[in-house]
Amino acid sequence: MNQENAVSQNSKTSFWRSGNTPTLFCAFLYFDLSFMVWVILGPLGVQISKDLGLTAAQKGLMVATPLLAGAILRIVMGFLVDFIKPKATGMLGQIIVIAALFWAWLGDLSQYQSLLFLGVLLGVAGASFAVALPLASRWYPPEHQGAALGIAGAGNSGTVFAALFAPSLAVAYGWQSVFGICLIPLSIVLIIFTIFAKNSPSSPPPKSILEYLKVLRDQDAWWFMFFYSVTFGGFSGLASSLTIYFNSQYGLPPVAAGYLTAGCVFAGSLVRPLGGFLSDRIGGIRTLSITYIIAAVALFIASIGLPIAGAVIVFVAAMLALGTGNGAVFQLVPQRFRKEIGVMTGIVGMAGGVGGFYLASSLGYSKQLTGSYQIGLIIFASLGVLALLGLSSVKKRWRTTWGSASMTSAKV
Repeated sequence: MNQENAVSQNSKTSFWRSGNTPTLFCAFLYFDLSFMVWVILGPLGVQISKDLGLTAAQKGLMVATPLLAGAILRIVMGFLVDFIKPKATGMLGQIIVIAALFWAWLGDLSQYQSLLFLGVLLGVAGASFAVALPLASRWYPPEHQGAALGIAGAGNSGTVFAALFAPSLAVAYGWQSVFGICLIPLSIVLIIFTIFAKNSPSSPPPKSILEYLKVLRDQDAWWFMFFYSVTFGGFSGLASSLTIYFNSQYGLPPVAAGYLTAGCVFAGSLVRPLGGFLSDRIGGIRTLSITYIIAAVALFIASIGLPIAGAVIVFVAAMLALGTGNGAVFQLVPQRFRKEIGVMTGIVGMAGGVGGFYLASSLGYSKQLTGSYQIGLIIFASLGVLALLGLSSVKKRWRTTWGSASMTSAKV
């Protein structure tokens, strides 16, 4: 009875008093601006492809390259988080991205290969995921993990700014100048991050690489990688591709296509914290199951080729579901791998980036080979169905082992 009272009392602790609010805010800002530049080649893709004469497949690969690079670099950043702490890793990542944007602004990007190389450098911004989430997570107790990681993870709203402003700025000043304009907010955020972000005193000691690899022996790590490859992969892949999709499919000019993309992406970004909060209330498994159903149905409907108003509605529905699912996955991960949260954030985040790379590139190749995006959308919707089946197969074991009431005060 005493244990139950303690858990009940602990669960009533105010969220805002249980952690470090300035650090949570810094994690959000760093993540937000990093994601803005991570996907910026997507909103600029129409103007870039027009100037360079790119094919549909080349456009798809161009916007997908930062996603793949970010996926791989999340592993590196995850290691650095545990070895030199999240704050130092975040500062290093921001400096590299600022240097890359400075080169993109003043350098020669007239060759397709140069754009792919820029995409690799922008992958460092995408790897911010592996820094911002542990930076915030380590300050908060288990019953508030969903909320903390939902707020920090809401930094994926930076993709909204890219879609909203990049096309119009490109029209006004030229698409290459947009990289220079991005330097202003990124520099401001680096200063704020340097001053106010703090490492948690409860950060675990660094482990050897062999110890990190042990995590991959756990089947749950692979399940989380797959689940996130669908939720975040769908979100980031669509965020990078929808401007080109609306331009190609409906003949919209770049600015109008960017506005529609921003609306879709905003929906997915807005609900990531909701996914965390909802998972804290009803459990991450239940929340995630609902999101897979909605996302799969929406993407199947989108594949049939709707009028533009209908397409926007179903893509908003898909992004709402995928964004909620992102928050739900990272309500569960810290419960299962609290001591390995740094490396798990990197590994699971990597899988999410790979999913985004697959979706963005497959849409381009689908368009080039068949003249339609239908096959690419159908296959990814099918992955959502597979994820739902996989979650159904593990939920009983999770709820009776590490997710049981005797092991955690959080709802699983």
